[in-house]
Amino acid sequence: MIDPRRLRILRAAADHRTVTAAAAALYLTPSAVSQQLAALEQETGHALLIRSGKGVRLTAAGEILLEHANAVLAQLERAEAELAAYAGGAAGEVSVAAFATGIAEVVAPAIGRLAAHHPDIRVRVRDAEGDESLPLVLDGEADLAVAVEYRGAPGEGDRRLARVPLYAEPFDAVLHADHPLGRGEHVELAELADSDWIGPYPGNPCHDMVLLACELAGFQPRLVHSSDDFRAVVALAGAGAGVALVPRSALRGMELKDTVVRPVVGPAATRRVFAAVRRGAELHPLIRPVLDALARTAAGLSTG
Repeated sequence: MIDPRRLRILRAAADHRTVTAAAAALYLTPSAVSQQLAALEQETGHALLIRSGKGVRLTAAGEILLEHANAVLAQLERAEAELAAYAGGAAGEVSVAAFATGIAEVVAPAIGRLAAHHPDIRVRVRDAEGDESLPLVLDGEADLAVAVEYRGAPGEGDRRLARVPLYAEPFDAVLHADHPLGRGEHVELAELADSDWIGPYPGNPCHDMVLLACELAGFQPRLVHSSDDFRAVVALAGAGAGVALVPRSALRGMELKDTVVRPVVGPAATRRVFAAVRRGAELHPLIRPVLDALARTAAGLSTG
């Protein structure tokens, strides 16, 4: 009989690619993870992992078992959801991992909705960049993520996660107030090819979106200044240090001293935001109201 707890460890090893990282995500010691994986190999009678100095990867047998593990773990989430519903369990805490603008745009207003209609559901918010929240959900450190599409993100067909689309928003060009292109109503991205650029660090999903938009416009941006804080990005643009693309919602309420903001025509970056939970958990009586509140809040947003 295969122990489902060991299936979670197998999935963590597959996700994190090293025993040490999987152990850290699961709050176990590396030796405990190694012992559980070895026991799982004994239970199945197959080698499941190839171990090397760089980490671990699944064998063909490991890939087969991982597919079944995703289905089994999703079914266990559904079982927990149905038992909670049977017990009338719409009271308790839901942990949400979300990036800062997502918190301001949808999470915080959704908490207000929940307070009015589901006062027994408490939401605990954790600030996490758009590429950090999904691993937190998969590792069980958060119940729900508000994340953005990014290169390498789990797709809509990923069997580990259930997703709810929330909103999409464009990136606007932020220029110094005296920039010649700031005099028009919009900016052609290709016209900024020779400019110095300000943008997020590699690894931030917005970094990939900016690079892709520039590539589609036919150039590679010359990134001179880097910051993951859009207030710093805008301040640098206002100082004449370069140009930037910033998500429209991040600019709301921000002091735009010495800058102009213009929409981009032609190839442009778009940030697509969604909520995600472990597959099967979307029916949980604590989590479903939170997903619904996020969706209703997002439906009322103006992203144009």
